[in-house]
Amino acid sequence: MIDEISMKIRADELIRMALAEDVTSEDVSTNSVLRAPAPGEAELICKQAGVIAGLPVFARVFELLGGVQTELLAADGDRVEKGQKLAAVRGDMRAILTGERTALNFLQRMSGIATYTAKMAALLEGSGLKLVDTRKTTPNMRLFEKYAVRVGGGGNHRYNLSDAVLLKDNHIGAAGGVAEAVRRAKAYAPFTAKIEVEAENIAMALEAVEAGADIVMLDNMSHDDMKAAVQAIGGRALVEISGNVTAENAARLKDIGADIVSCGALTHSAPILDVSLKNLHPVG
Repeated sequence: MIDEISMKIRADELIRMALAEDVTSEDVSTNSVLRAPAPGEAELICKQAGVIAGLPVFARVFELLGGVQTELLAADGDRVEKGQKLAAVRGDMRAILTGERTALNFLQRMSGIATYTAKMAALLEGSGLKLVDTRKTTPNMRLFEKYAVRVGGGGNHRYNLSDAVLLKDNHIGAAGGVAEAVRRAKAYAPFTAKIEVEAENIAMALEAVEAGADIVMLDNMSHDDMKAAVQAIGGRALVEISGNVTAENAARLKDIGADIVSCGALTHSAPILDVSLKNLHPVG
């Protein structure tokens, strides 16, 4: 979760960057109509059904601007319906207006990812496959997007390049082959680091296992070849399926017998969940 400590250490800087992108000198629209602090209230309304994610980030945008309190009426992971009131935002209307778009951008993006992930997880239910994301995330949004995947019922692959060894086609090419790439990784990486190898065919998968890989990724292989590779590996390594996995084809992967399915579409292709801040009006 994005807890209070993590929010201050990791998220605040990214939220401030998003706000700074939207206000380079001043919010000229807001300053045109409000020259001084003015108390007001607005409602956060869901405009379509889905899984909500990012409510604490939404609220934090206004906290950083100051003078605004957000009363959350739902929690991350809740299934929400069209027309549902998700929060009440109260305080200085200038801060509410200035932060509105940034706060909604975070919430819509994260909720869209959570909703799409929940759909994918439901398609794989009962298969034993663990659904995880990839590093195909929006620049400077990885913290939020990977959190949203977990909210939607998925898991996270490595967070970044420092987390684990993943030897892809170009690493293997640079090293001169699968076995040599694994040998070098074992010699260099910390003993706590897992070593995963991307395999494009059954022969590469078996070479990776025999070289001592902990995880083998079957990348863009045919359904029958993936099943054969899993049988040939025989439990000597974890098996991950990858390559153009979407909600349209996920169910076809259930009988392969792999352990993990990674899906870049969770973060790069999920549509937003439509939410809106409405009915801003003065109070007091």
